[in-house]
Amino acid sequence: MLGSQNSALSRRTFVKGSALASLGAAAFGSGMLFGCSPESEAPKEEAADDVLKTGATTVGAEETITWGHCAINCPGRCSLKFHVQDDEVVWVDTYTSSDAGFDDPQPRACLRGRSYRRWMNSPDRINYPMKRVGKRGEGKYEQISWDEAIETATTKLQEVIDKYGNEAVYVPYATGVSATTSRPFNRLLNLMGGYLNFYNSYSTAQISCITPYMYGSKGNGGSSFSAAEDAKLVLIFGSSPTETRQGGLTTHYDWVHLRERTGAKIYMIDYRMNDSVMGHSEQWLPINPGTDAALVAGIAHELIANNQVDLDFLHTYCVGYDEETMPEAYQGKNMSYRAYIMGEGYDMVEKTPEWAAAITGISADRIRSLAEEIATTSPLYVNQGWGPQRRSNGEWTAWSIMALPCLVGQIGLPGTSNGTREARNSPSLASMSAGENPIKTSIPCFLFTDAIDHGTEMTSKNAGVKGADALSVNIKYMINYAGNCLTNQHSDINKAHEILADDSKCEFILGIDTVMCDSMNYSDIVLPDLFRFEQTSQIATGSDWGYVITGTACTTPKFERKTAYEMASLMAEKLGVQDEFTEGKTEEDRIKEQYEESREKDDELPTWDEMVERGVYTRAYDPVVSMKKFRDDPAGNALDTPSGKIEIFSEKLLQFTEGWELAEGDTLPGMETLPPIPAYIPEWYGVETTTDEFPLVLAGFHYRGRIHSSWGFLPELKEVNPQEAWINPVDAEGRGIKQGDTIHVKNEFGEIELLAKVTPRVVPGTVAVSQGAWYDGDGLGSVDKGGSINTLTTQRPSPLSKGNPQHTNICEVTKA
Repeated sequence: MLGSQNSALSRRTFVKGSALASLGAAAFGSGMLFGCSPESEAPKEEAADDVLKTGATTVGAEETITWGHCAINCPGRCSLKFHVQDDEVVWVDTYTSSDAGFDDPQPRACLRGRSYRRWMNSPDRINYPMKRVGKRGEGKYEQISWDEAIETATTKLQEVIDKYGNEAVYVPYATGVSATTSRPFNRLLNLMGGYLNFYNSYSTAQISCITPYMYGSKGNGGSSFSAAEDAKLVLIFGSSPTETRQGGLTTHYDWVHLRERTGAKIYMIDYRMNDSVMGHSEQWLPINPGTDAALVAGIAHELIANNQVDLDFLHTYCVGYDEETMPEAYQGKNMSYRAYIMGEGYDMVEKTPEWAAAITGISADRIRSLAEEIATTSPLYVNQGWGPQRRSNGEWTAWSIMALPCLVGQIGLPGTSNGTREARNSPSLASMSAGENPIKTSIPCFLFTDAIDHGTEMTSKNAGVKGADALSVNIKYMINYAGNCLTNQHSDINKAHEILADDSKCEFILGIDTVMCDSMNYSDIVLPDLFRFEQTSQIATGSDWGYVITGTACTTPKFERKTAYEMASLMAEKLGVQDEFTEGKTEEDRIKEQYEESREKDDELPTWDEMVERGVYTRAYDPVVSMKKFRDDPAGNALDTPSGKIEIFSEKLLQFTEGWELAEGDTLPGMETLPPIPAYIPEWYGVETTTDEFPLVLAGFHYRGRIHSSWGFLPELKEVNPQEAWINPVDAEGRGIKQGDTIHVKNEFGEIELLAKVTPRVVPGTVAVSQGAWYDGDGLGSVDKGGSINTLTTQRPSPLSKGNPQHTNICEVTKA
């Protein structure tokens, strides 16, 4: 039986005595698990910089090297180089200057990636199919055969389809695997009549939703960081590339490269002095979280009041700035952006710098001086990360930041951007076709727990249901592949536990993963997955550079682990659709076939054999200047917005959301509709809505030690990246809290325990907790000693995109 940490039989007990336990003990004893090179094999000339390369190795064993890639939801997806002896990985390296010239860019893995050997050989690794023998969420399992696992999973799938229909089947949002063949279960379900779709992502729901209303849907993303080298002023709202996108050739690399080469003044606008501020950033502008739109409004007021807006640009390229550019049906109603800023419409409040200062925590004088710099400095490069939009007012925050460069005409020119996130380049690779889903209904991915609990109450007007006016049935069957979003990365973990633990609601959950994360504890059947580097795999990614990594299996499959493609094939066989599923092809056949399709469209790509041999293929890209073609010829290169222009006022949004059921706080005070302009909306749980019981704002951030919850269980990484709550000395002193104290952070949704990081690098009144820590509680309201911020977040979605507002929280902090 496999149990949780709280059960009598632990995961480590389960594997004790197995071949894996013997392997793990030997590897730990030799000190070789942390991606370390065998000392006896290291060339003498490399010894000086082999800081991590210690340990012994098998004497006389022949070493082979295979390439692979990280497949976690990190844009880097960097190269991994596996050194293998006797069918075991002895250490993990990455692409370095020894693989190419020193001038060649290198998609080198970060230290998380180089620690994969810890994860591969962890005592917590899932080795066999298992079935649940306790209550949902208890984590009690026993080993079963593959035949029983597949029989149980397919029989229940067919029962659910026969009883409820295909709309009752769902594949939840998950990001644990990224590769060109990562959708086998979607393909299987489409052959079975389809499943309920989702839209949005946990990362970008709000900004992805609002951007098409302003710029259209044809990929009008931001300029690349390399384009910012021509800028004179760079404004970064809520982004930290060195923390969120680590790796040798992803945005981390681009950001550091930009800082070293640009002569621009750089301002980082964030509630934390994040790690990307270090180095050459000119200044940290500390701001209260969730108030970026108020800052932009205060800047806009100063620009308008001093006649410093670019009226020629606004009148030529934009809709909705002032009465002159409003759609005819809305003229004379004070519904323009200018009317909102100057207090002539909407909430009738003038957005002066003093007004903005009271909300943002940035002084009125500083707002005025920043507005003066923006008005008089060009080129201006405005960029935003995904943190500011992951809030209850995130759609309007993202929209406001995008409006800022429009006010001064700094779009489409060298050294400028359009206020969205930086551009990323990549060679294009074909992916395995999932086929066509006969079910057209979809829900926002964040609302899957609602769809389990009361799906038939969800409509297009109250929950963003698409493809139908309402759901016809609740979710009854889920396939959770490589995801920890059922609980840990979802919101309000205690509420999620309550819904998922009731197996009369969602009647069956099939879980597939490499280790038992918290979400896997709700599986009725567990299947043991292989890493992408334990099989043939290929992925393309990039930023200012693009690259393709082609990997082969580093070892033969251990124990009874299988690829997801094999698992789906076994299910297809039981369900009578194997021929249609495989089409006579193995997964490797498909990868090769897909690659040849890609080469037909891109003749620069090497042959398959060349790609396998070299492992890593890189390609340089020219800097991307966002919306240059539109700036050069707005008529000939019209946007695909209704007007063909940049829409600072969106009639489309106003009409689309007409009649929506809104909750208190979803819109501006006194309004019954969502604002059709980039406005500041106070958060439900924010600086303007704290209470005596919960007087502090609580916000999350991404952490160096994890990508979301991936790597969150590894003891070695947890030791060097402890889970901490950042708290300002002003807030800590009054609570008797000192650096390193164990503290509790609490609100109406739950309570967590973690360490205190007392630092002036977070604004007063705000507590910052990194997201992704592994939940360690009972789901029944006990203190979560893992320190997962989602014990404290709400399942209430943002009003337009129905996205997750996981940075919108209030709390109290006490010493434990």
